[in-house]
Amino acid sequence: MRFGLYFAAVAAGILANGVGGHLHLQAAATKVSVEERGRALNALISDEWEYEMRESPQRATVYGDYRYNDQLDDLSIAHQQQSRSAFMAYLVRLKAIDTDGFPEKEQLDKTLLIDRLTRRIEDINLKNYEMPVDQIDGIQLSYPQLQTIVPLDSSQHYEDYVARLHQIPRALDQVIALLRAGERDRLLPPRYLLEKTVAQCQDIAAEPGETSVFALPLHSFPATVSATDRKRLHDEIVSAVDTEIRPAYGKLAVFIRDDYAPKGRKDPGVWALPDGEVRYRAAIRTMTTTDMTPEEIHQLGLEQLKEIEAKMNALATQQGFADWKAYDRALKRDPRMLATSREQILEVYRRYIVAVEPKLGELFGVLPKAKLIIVPVEEFREKSAAEASYRTGTPDGSRPGRVMVNTGDFEHTLLPASEAIAYHEGEPGHHLQLSIQQETPGLPPFRQHAGYTAYTEGWALYAEELGKEMGFYQKPENDFERLASEQFRATRLVVDTGVHYKRWTRDQMVAFFREHSTETDYSIEAETDRYIARPAQALAYKIGQLKFLELRKRAQDQLGDRFDIRAFHDEMLSGGALPLGVLDAQTKAWIAALKTRPAGR
Repeated sequence: MRFGLYFAAVAAGILANGVGGHLHLQAAATKVSVEERGRALNALISDEWEYEMRESPQRATVYGDYRYNDQLDDLSIAHQQQSRSAFMAYLVRLKAIDTDGFPEKEQLDKTLLIDRLTRRIEDINLKNYEMPVDQIDGIQLSYPQLQTIVPLDSSQHYEDYVARLHQIPRALDQVIALLRAGERDRLLPPRYLLEKTVAQCQDIAAEPGETSVFALPLHSFPATVSATDRKRLHDEIVSAVDTEIRPAYGKLAVFIRDDYAPKGRKDPGVWALPDGEVRYRAAIRTMTTTDMTPEEIHQLGLEQLKEIEAKMNALATQQGFADWKAYDRALKRDPRMLATSREQILEVYRRYIVAVEPKLGELFGVLPKAKLIIVPVEEFREKSAAEASYRTGTPDGSRPGRVMVNTGDFEHTLLPASEAIAYHEGEPGHHLQLSIQQETPGLPPFRQHAGYTAYTEGWALYAEELGKEMGFYQKPENDFERLASEQFRATRLVVDTGVHYKRWTRDQMVAFFREHSTETDYSIEAETDRYIARPAQALAYKIGQLKFLELRKRAQDQLGDRFDIRAFHDEMLSGGALPLGVLDAQTKAWIAALKTRPAGR
């Protein structure tokens, strides 16, 4: 990838601490060769990543680093402040390395790591860690998911799992301490959302012994675990569940129900928190990687809805209906469109993925090696989980990527909607993009696992329409649901800024959703609560998608006959997830290089 002078300017801007400070760095740099400074940068990047893995053992496991599989993260306030100090120290060291003369890739590595550390520090400064509990994927839901991410292929890995189970009471006590600190700082989620987390904790606490979600590994021992070890591990896990984990979850449930939730805030918008406007602007910057204002985003949502609903109306009238709402009502009343079992939903997703894989070469030159499987969402998460989500595999391929499909409410699942979701979560969406990112040689680990939401979710929404370019969405109802999916993401721009910026009530959010989406009332309620719990996260999808569409049109317009869709997509994915401004500059440089290249080369 070519990043040109733009990134040299970015790096210089970040390094400059006044004219004198910058000149001092330049003078010092003349005494150190490019090679030595390059080694120093790479060593620092590696050292910082090692620190992150040590300090977040659970994240290390997700990434396939199993050195700390017997440990859980330290959630204490002291550890948060220790991390802040460490990040600031790394930031100072990083800024002191002059990248003049460096290859463009190394300049970008530095720029992106500075951005990463700066955002981590900002998040700690805002004390967002004092609100670790929510109904979507709060900390209380993370521990039951351990058994889905840890390798359970040997007695040792089972031992590591047991060691982690023993630490859950400590971790939940730290959660209670964080909630108390948030109470003192007036950083509390809405009361009604906290009441949902009480039920979640109670449900987990109610499952004894082998019926507990924590005991699922007992039902599928691999052949590598001896009979003697199986008996011992069985007894240890059941004991940990009944004597440690269940009481700890019961304690957390009682604390939230009796002490914490009654003090939860009444207003749903983040504006009601101390420095609420600052918090929302920070969340927008993090999630969209832009400096867009809430008002700009709100108006963008309204404009997008007007365009998308016009397309939906056109398709509906072609099918003999008055408008998109009439077509939507007819689909929901047609029993042929609804799932009849959990397994049917999974099979529908599998069919779409199997069909799309042979055609990916039409749009991509580079394809991932990682495997993809379709599995159901864990039952304990069905009430709060989205229709589907994606979990990355490991870079070495030992754990495949997974599309997690919510089959809990199968009677109301509209099958035509599954096609767009399959492309979004699987291929050519999240699985393709994130797997290529992990498999790209030369990227440091922090970039192989980068998660800029506007890029990743924007790509996945862009990928939904790529299915149409490959000849899919053959049924009109499926194509309609593709448009409905895009409408859904545009509506988010309006309701998210509505509640957190314009101070809408929850009822106003629900009313707008009902007017501008095909979602069921059940889904609307859950989605509304999601946006309240996670400010700005839902903005990333549409804003990211629009950037990919903008860059594609720019490339087509400027390159003309030289435009190649496969080369364009490979360029979009070759550097992993990036801030949208960086992606824009990358594309600009790529287009300029192609325009100066002799024809036929």
